Amino acid sequence: MSALKRTALVLPLLAATPVGMAAESAQASASGFVEDSRWSVLNRSVYDRRDYYHGSLNGSARNAYKPRSARSDLAEEWGYGLMGTFTSGFTQGTVGFGVDAHGYLGVKLDSGGGRAGKARLLSVDNDGHPQRDYGRAGAAVKMRVSNTVLTYGEQRVKTPVFSASDSRLLPETFTGWWLSSAEIDTLKLVGGHFTANADRNASSHHGDLVVNYSNAQRGDSFDVAGAIWNPNAAVSASLYTSRYQDTWNQHYLGSTLSHALDENSSISLDLNLYHTRDTGKALSGRIDNTTWSLISRYRHSAHTFSVGWQQVHGDTPFDYVSRGAVYLTNAVQLSDFNAPNEKSWQARYDLDLASVGVPGLLLSALYVRGFDIDGRHVDRDGGYAYLGYGNGGKHWERDLEARYVVQQGKAKGMTFSVRHDVHRGNTAQAELDSNQLRLAVEYPLGGGL
Repeated sequence: MSALKRTALVLPLLAATPVGMAAESAQASASGFVEDSRWSVLNRSVYDRRDYYHGSLNGSARNAYKPRSARSDLAEEWGYGLMGTFTSGFTQGTVGFGVDAHGYLGVKLDSGGGRAGKARLLSVDNDGHPQRDYGRAGAAVKMRVSNTVLTYGEQRVKTPVFSASDSRLLPETFTGWWLSSAEIDTLKLVGGHFTANADRNASSHHGDLVVNYSNAQRGDSFDVAGAIWNPNAAVSASLYTSRYQDTWNQHYLGSTLSHALDENSSISLDLNLYHTRDTGKALSGRIDNTTWSLISRYRHSAHTFSVGWQQVHGDTPFDYVSRGAVYLTNAVQLSDFNAPNEKSWQARYDLDLASVGVPGLLLSALYVRGFDIDGRHVDRDGGYAYLGYGNGGKHWERDLEARYVVQQGKAKGMTFSVRHDVHRGNTAQAELDSNQLRLAVEYPLGGGL
């Protein structure tokens, strides 16, 4: 019996186990389809400039690299995104019904001359030219009984093994089934089956599932089941199992612990662990990969200091389906630090300037160094051989960011951010040397009907 099938049998039993108090029924307090409805509009403008050295990004795969002997290249895109979302309430009664809908529009503000497409901010045509505008719309129907909701259609979900990314101009979405159950106060159970993917710069919502590193034939479906336990504000743990059709089974264990030292200080510890093995037709080749990360944080007043470690055990890189399904500590802006057998460490500092009279202004700086990359034993007939990993690979990344959120007035919630990222490495690792400058402005609107 597969792990996914075992989990499908265990989850209903967990729901019936008296591990916590029963949650108050959300459906019993439903006010109605219209009365509980909400809408939101997010305006976003993003400028993204990336200077690549020794080559350029090629194609839609996240890390499909040209050889390092290629010339330097420039990716520069500026766009405006408009994201409208409608979330209905549920009809009253034992079983409630509702609808969620969204409409996205992306507009090119500037790009051309070979600069577009490589930052994947704008949509491009078959010839690689940026489109003047692009967009898509979708909806999902939902049904609720007590605190259990079943949704079908185009939607955004967030889990450590399958998660919609919102790191470009428009968000990523998926088409399929999603079940979320919170019948016990401290325990949430989820599960889903998905068959289509709309990438962040896509116009169609019926695209193939997105894989980040493998260039092999893609599977047609993705299944996921998980349990999230939150006994109190200081402790959380989650367990997920997933199956990417004819490619791999992936399992995840995550945990967060936090402790307040006093009213101005706290410490926390985050663990993320993935195990991936090939299954079925093994479309991406032989995979036996265990990857984990651990990070500790110390906060004192306005200052937060973080130190983390990440390690890959296996002869393939850690890979994942969808753009946002990587919860590893050292998966940062330009690199995931996920190469075969790679070890990496991180140091980070965050400063909240509210304590010095500038509420809403946050500054952060991080540095990650990866080493001991060894990809000599990757399956030469699989989906990762093209990356050309060698032995003794090493690289580093430095990210600096300033973010300001308007705290009051008509522009309350408006966010300004500027980020500068640098990545450098040797030729035994697969990623390019690059510099990135990213400027973004967001202005949200929302309310009830």
